[in-house]
Amino acid sequence: MRNIYMIGIGLIGGSFAIDIKKHNPNVVIHGISRKDETLNEALELKLIDKKATLDDLENADLVIVSIPVDATVQLLPTILDKISDTTLVIDAGSTKEEICKVVEHHPKRRNFLACHPIAGTENSGPSAAISGLYKGKTNIICEVEKTTFKLQEKALLLFTDLGMRIRYMDAVSHDKHIAYVSHLSHISAFMLGKTVINKEKNERDIFDMAGSGFASTVRLAKSSPAMWTPIFKQNKENVIETLEEYISNLQHFKKLMQEDDFQEIYKEMENTNHIKQILNGIK
Repeated sequence: MRNIYMIGIGLIGGSFAIDIKKHNPNVVIHGISRKDETLNEALELKLIDKKATLDDLENADLVIVSIPVDATVQLLPTILDKISDTTLVIDAGSTKEEICKVVEHHPKRRNFLACHPIAGTENSGPSAAISGLYKGKTNIICEVEKTTFKLQEKALLLFTDLGMRIRYMDAVSHDKHIAYVSHLSHISAFMLGKTVINKEKNERDIFDMAGSGFASTVRLAKSSPAMWTPIFKQNKENVIETLEEYISNLQHFKKLMQEDDFQEIYKEMENTNHIKQILNGIK
């Protein structure tokens, strides 16, 4: 795979570009973005070698799509229209059901591999790209059976080079599970940030008192709204289900506080400490 086209050169796409180039120095990485300033920054940071447009995709060996999921749904059929019969197209979206559905009957569906690398930071844009982002991280692949075997092999070789673990799942299950372990945590961070910002209007010293616990909990509130709003929209039903359960737990905790039942609060927290074993080994 000599000619690689990155559609979206932010944290996800840019980090792919860095490590692909590290393992394959002879590849030529072409960047595609709706913003020319993004491409100029990516060139300056040496994330890409050349600028490109969608019309150039006929020359691609590999296309990596790392743009907001609503844009992926709109653009993916056009991308498949323009590629050759031997091109591999992968995406990195945090939702999978709508993305898979939009190309379900496309003549080149076999060229597409639906992926979700569980990796990232709260930062965005080309300058956020970092080396080693995907090392040791899980990459969820959906509907693998719909991708031609030779292109599956190429993708797995790439992911192995980057040090990723592979997990296979259907798109519906992916979106349901990811609502709990990713989407809910972002909503929690955004709303915690909002709560503190609203309070800060009256208490100017509140951020002077914020410690590392607050900083780590609210870190995800710095994530891009342009990326996360479409994710919540596409995964609306699953996200609402997780919110209902989360709100129920918050209301229960509030009730225990009102009743001064701190023994039960202790038990609740002690039981939840089991999460340490579940998350053991995840960095």
